[in-house]
Amino acid sequence: MQLIPVAEAGKPRNQFPAVYVGDTLIQEDEIAREMQHHPAEELAEAWHNAAKSLVIRELLLRQASQLALDHIDNEEGRIARLLELELSVPEPDEQDCERFYAANPGRFCSPTLMAVSHILLAAAPDDVAERIRQEEAGMQILSSLLDGRSQFAAMAKEYSACESRHQGGGLGQISKGQTVEEFERPVLNLQEGLHPELIESRYGWHIVRIDQRIDGEQLPYEYVKPQIRQYLSESVTRRAFRQYLQVLAAETRVEGVDLELPDSPLMQ
Repeated sequence: MQLIPVAEAGKPRNQFPAVYVGDTLIQEDEIAREMQHHPAEELAEAWHNAAKSLVIRELLLRQASQLALDHIDNEEGRIARLLELELSVPEPDEQDCERFYAANPGRFCSPTLMAVSHILLAAAPDDVAERIRQEEAGMQILSSLLDGRSQFAAMAKEYSACESRHQGGGLGQISKGQTVEEFERPVLNLQEGLHPELIESRYGWHIVRIDQRIDGEQLPYEYVKPQIRQYLSESVTRRAFRQYLQVLAAETRVEGVDLELPDSPLMQ
């Protein structure tokens, strides 16, 4: 990430607002150093996340000092001890876990398995003319497959830009997380057979045939109970931490950043 240097002393970096916790100014060079831990597409987003992280740290260290925890050598240790003392988080009980399981059946299934074949008409993401040309070619091939004038394996061997053309277009067995998201999202919802529309991905256009589909089955409650308990515990902890920060921020003037964001990197 490229950081833009301070143009003149006394002016905020890139005209971002000055950040205060009480009367303490969070220095620009501190925010700049912290930005390397908060990569983002926009400089403003990276700056804000870095500044927010430092504000949270300052709030917690101030509270640790209030509780006479300065005898702990390092800042992380003081913050950890502070949260042990101040953050009261109830453990989810059996009924909480059972209710969550019953309300979210789709979250606790074995993965759906698919045997997929495709024909890739390749085009770079930024080559608009080639994308249009390959889409037109793909529609002609798909039409010939749908009306039975052509065979899938033969078309894959002749036209596909994927190495799977040597196996008749077969990608083998796939499940969630094994292909790029824009291809996976529509494909995992398809039923067996030749899909009558082209699917677009960063690689180009795909003609897709589902050769076999084995739907996932719901996992038994006892099998997923530890996972549910951990998820609920982490969710409650994050909520309690946010509320705790809101109390600290209300007691201490915070300027220059918005703390109303879902999670803090300090929770990881």
